[in-house]
Amino acid sequence: MPKILVVEDDPNLGQLLEEYLTLKGYETDRATDGNQGLQQFMQGVYDLCILDVMMPKKDGFTLAKEIRMSNRDVPIIFLTAKSMKEDTIQGFKIGADDYITKPFSMEELLLRIQAILRRYQRTPAQAEKSVYQIGSFSFDYPHQMLNRNGHGQKLTSKESELLKLFAQNLNQPLSRSFALKMVWGDDSYFNARSMDVYVTKLRKYLKEDETIQLVNVHGEGFKLIA
Repeated sequence: MPKILVVEDDPNLGQLLEEYLTLKGYETDRATDGNQGLQQFMQGVYDLCILDVMMPKKDGFTLAKEIRMSNRDVPIIFLTAKSMKEDTIQGFKIGADDYITKPFSMEELLLRIQAILRRYQRTPAQAEKSVYQIGSFSFDYPHQMLNRNGHGQKLTSKESELLKLFAQNLNQPLSRSFALKMVWGDDSYFNARSMDVYVTKLRKYLKEDETIQLVNVHGEGFKLIA
């Protein structure tokens, strides 16, 4: 059963979408703002996301960018009351698979969902990658093991979660605030200092491969280069 995340701040439309998609055979979770939507996405494995553009706390475009930092492949459909060409272009630049303007028919949305899922032919079991190649290292996320040349380093839960984010964004900047929220739950000063300690530990583990660098990116966060 495909699993869909609906993030919509209008309670009536959100409930209608959830009930309709469930009736049509989709497992559906619903969030009512961008922050809640990101939290639910990081805790689950979804085959498709439906995001309202205009939402409190965090708009749909920002949420989509953060989802893309964690998962570059999950299909995204934007819902919006806007019909401006610039908004459509921005949505597709972020990586939207489709864009539907309110008001819309549920039948039309269903057909678009079906078409996208047929294209991707994804299942929840395939959606979550478990082993990452980082230079000469193999990172086994489920078992929290960093392996190289037959030798393994057992990682802590925090080290594993942080390295997973770096591996998912290999050779691309990873926002400091985003990493803090995903691993520690918030970006407080205390947690930021704690993360610096874990970044230092990861650098120590990875220094055996001289082609790997875990660098600070001024104004953005970090970048794992391999």
